[in-house]
Amino acid sequence: MSRVVVISGGGTGIGRATAELFARGGDRVVLVGRRADPLKRTADEIAEAVRQDPGGDGPHAVGTGTGVGTGVGTGEVTTIAADVSETAGARHVRDVVAERFGRVDVLVNSAGGNAALGSPAGSGDPLDRTAEHWLGNFRSNVLTAVLLTEALRDLLASPGGRVVLVSSIAAYRGSGSGSYAASKAALHPYTYDLAAALGPRDVTVNAVAPGYVADTEFFRGTLAPERERTLVGQTLNGRAGVPGDVARTVHWLAAPESGHVTAQIIQVNGGAERGR
Repeated sequence: MSRVVVISGGGTGIGRATAELFARGGDRVVLVGRRADPLKRTADEIAEAVRQDPGGDGPHAVGTGTGVGTGVGTGEVTTIAADVSETAGARHVRDVVAERFGRVDVLVNSAGGNAALGSPAGSGDPLDRTAEHWLGNFRSNVLTAVLLTEALRDLLASPGGRVVLVSSIAAYRGSGSGSYAASKAALHPYTYDLAAALGPRDVTVNAVAPGYVADTEFFRGTLAPERERTLVGQTLNGRAGVPGDVARTVHWLAAPESGHVTAQIIQVNGGAERGR
């Protein structure tokens, strides 16, 4: 039986690659995001990609593609437009999912971003900017994950449900301004506490902490070539990550065979957290 997989932030980058991987495995994927039109466009593109190449690994995979795709993927991808940093948005997702599907087998909290990136450097009072960045990152990275998870908590399949949160290497190493790193670090104790609470239901809760991942919109065009070289140079395998690296890890954490893995933070950063 195909699973119901809900993915926030599934319109681009890591979330999109993750959605395509689940769709190729035959799961029913529900993309959640704030903007309806781009979300629907992504859903259509994933469905078409799976239809044309059902046994493939997707455009952001690494390696030769020995096949995580089963060749039986239905490509069924639906969307729900909602701002899950707000309680009303999270409730809307819960109501739609409950009505359409009745359960959630896998929840992937991929929505997020860095509110400090792309904002004008000299605009406004510095203290106001600080407050804006900290509150913005709390909403984008903490509330989006917590509110959606709590809204869907009672719908999680029991036994066998899976929850995966997307953290960051910044939670270990900092992010320069502090606000983004702190917001991602907040997901770690939430992961531990939720895993303890849902463990008796045989529901696992884990997080992945990516390092620098190319081919995403995270840096909003602000990443200088020198900085990119530095980030790649910090890895132990000498390359940037791609969305497929993280997607495959999420997919593994959601597999039935990973049922004894819970309350873990899995780093996917080429060893960059150790530095050089």
